[in-house]
Amino acid sequence: MEHSWQKLLSMTGGKKFLITQVRVPEDNITIEGNFQLPPFADLSMEDQIFIAAFIKTNGSIKQMESIFNISYPTVKNRINRIASQLDIVDVSIKVSNPIKDILDRLETGSITAADALKEIE
Repeated sequence: MEHSWQKLLSMTGGKKFLITQVRVPEDNITIEGNFQLPPFADLSMEDQIFIAAFIKTNGSIKQMESIFNISYPTVKNRINRIASQLDIVDVSIKVSNPIKDILDRLETGSITAADALKEIE
């Protein structure tokens, strides 16, 4: 089943386009402005199917290899290529884990076991 935005992509030959009107027929509401498609809609249909399969397999590269009959490096390369096209999540954000930080410093010898215990308390 092809969605409306997929038909639009087919009609435009993959060229970028801008949506200028959104209509909600049930409520008789029309909104005019400049609206962009969601980032995933900018992906090719093949890449959208690939990502959908990746999500449905819970990120199992082994299953992706089997489904698409491709090698592990090919799966990884394709995921990386698709990810480079999506700029919707900043994955460079580092979540702090105080206990892990303390244990890492203990392991490197930056602090003593006694200091680590004090910090944990």
